[in-house]
Amino acid sequence: MCNIKDLEKIVDIARITFDDTFRASNTEENMNAYMDSSFSKNKLTEELKNEESEFYFAYLNDSLIGYFKINTGRAQTEDFDNSYLELERFYLLKEFKGQNFGKQILEKVVNLARGKNVKYIWLGVWEKNYRALKFYGKNGFTKFGEHFFIMGRDKQVDHLMKLSL
Repeated sequence: MCNIKDLEKIVDIARITFDDTFRASNTEENMNAYMDSSFSKNKLTEELKNEESEFYFAYLNDSLIGYFKINTGRAQTEDFDNSYLELERFYLLKEFKGQNFGKQILEKVVNLARGKNVKYIWLGVWEKNYRALKFYGKNGFTKFGEHFFIMGRDKQVDHLMKLSL
């Protein structure tokens, strides 16, 4: 699990992976606005200090290849009870996608969730992130709703997906 001394690495990996994933499908203005507000040192420090949020790095040998963030309780971005755990962020560097690392990391998330005695893992996936929608569906997640995600000035729709444990 990451802590405050990992802040610089979290900022870097968050910005790189988010940019790689969404830059081609969004305007520069919206991307920059979102990244400046969501991945600032102040914002990520606040998230790291939240006892109901946890960040984890994914390594291949000694190389950082991705990260994920989970939320429980009131840290969840939707008002779900303690039987839910949110996988808020889950990103790999683009050169490591499609090589089974995502599945291995998701297994870690499932194990963490089981250790917290939750019944469901849930997440929001942008309706146009077809690769992620396919990945989560293939790994047992099902759609159970939608919510809005604000990307700069663009109001986007996320599919809410959950996995029963």
